[in-house]
Amino acid sequence: MASSGNKNINAKLVLLGDVGAGKSSLVLRFVKGQFIEFQESTIGAAFFSQTVAVNEATVKFEIWDTAGQERYHSLAPMYYRGAAAAIIVYDITNQTSFDRAKKWVQELRAQGNPNMIMVLAGNKSDMLDARKVVAEEAQTYAQENGLFFMETSAKTANNVNELFYEIAKRLPLLLPAPNPSGTVLVDRPADRATRASCCS
Repeated sequence: MASSGNKNINAKLVLLGDVGAGKSSLVLRFVKGQFIEFQESTIGAAFFSQTVAVNEATVKFEIWDTAGQERYHSLAPMYYRGAAAAIIVYDITNQTSFDRAKKWVQELRAQGNPNMIMVLAGNKSDMLDARKVVAEEAQTYAQENGLFFMETSAKTANNVNELFYEIAKRLPLLLPAPNPSGTVLVDRPADRATRASCCS
């Protein structure tokens, strides 16, 4: 039976990146419109959700903000497995965090969902005087690896909403794929209860 009107899409999204890159700050800015100057490090992972309307779909992001510390690395596959999208965040003032982002890309290529939308986000774009990673270098890396790239600032809100909207715009393209194995879920009332218990 053909459905009319808007589609409701639930999309699991994971943020990965080095400690201090600003993953939690990006999520907080997107979900609550807030910025906390001295954000405490995430322990394990934090969960948020936010809904955006794009094209003819309503996308509910189920966002997993993972911890950047190395001791939590082994938990990461639990969060990125089955994710529709991943935002790999690095700090433009820290070359090491960019190198770490590249390792996340390699790991997702090897172990993540093959249809995953992967985004490279250079955060802290308000700190241009302290820049260590040139935007052109990150842009080239992103193009060569099939990612899309944006520089963001959770502090000033620059490009934060745009980042999530860009992901949302790309999501419906995945819907026709046969058996998406939980990648993108078209919301049906009957299976809401089963999904609610997932990953808790």
